[in-house]
Amino acid sequence: MAQPPGAAKSDALLVRILSAAVLAPLAVAAAWLGGAFLAVLTILGAAIMGWEWGRLTHGGHFGARGALIAVTEVTGAGVAAFGWPAIALGVIIAGALARLAWPPAEGDANLWAGIGTFWVGAACVAVLWLAADPVAGRATVLWLFAVVWATDSAAYLVGGWVQGPRLAPRWSPKKTWSGAFGGIAAAALVGAMTANILGFSMLSPVFWLSMGLSIAVQVGDLAESAAKRRFGVKDTSGLIPGHGGLLDRLDGMLAALVAAGILTLARGASPVMWS
Repeated sequence: MAQPPGAAKSDALLVRILSAAVLAPLAVAAAWLGGAFLAVLTILGAAIMGWEWGRLTHGGHFGARGALIAVTEVTGAGVAAFGWPAIALGVIIAGALARLAWPPAEGDANLWAGIGTFWVGAACVAVLWLAADPVAGRATVLWLFAVVWATDSAAYLVGGWVQGPRLAPRWSPKKTWSGAFGGIAAAALVGAMTANILGFSMLSPVFWLSMGLSIAVQVGDLAESAAKRRFGVKDTSGLIPGHGGLLDRLDGMLAALVAAGILTLARGASPVMWS
């Protein structure tokens, strides 16, 4: 006998909550401990996301083209874990270009594959580079995690409650403008709390940057939705119950990490230290 729609939706939400309850403490522990623990989890995540992106962009088949993506991600993350972020980024760029130069696939599949290779790899390098900062590494990664989780949770809850006009119906029909603004507001709250904890004014740069990163998170989410729409799949894999694949869970996180890495590189200091 089929479940009523409301019961099925409640069960799906429960599965999502249970999965998050397992994954979130693991992520916080990695951010707090850093070092080898974070490195191992990042390399493992790079391998999984490389596998998922390889399958996504090749019609569900992994093969040699997918293997090139996964090897690029793992090698780049491994080199970054040894403290050579510039070389690691070079590895990622080389792998992405090699994937672009592969004999043409159907339509724009090579382009999607190459861009995704760089996107995932750059984020893995960024988290290890940011975490390695002896002064602000731990605070930076924990702040980024908080901004991403607050954005995702608030966008989901506010969007489902308020609803209203769709944000980008062509790419992700369920996302709404109300959810987007709810996510930004939640990130602003995280920014204000972070500034207070660090002893800064609540309207210091970290407050404004939290809202900016919230937008980056949602752009990353939409970009992955566009990729899934392009290749005709609902999830990148079924690895995480209630969430789909690791890429489905970390799409916004990847964008936030890349953005934070660029900001840190441009200013010479982590955004949590800006005053």
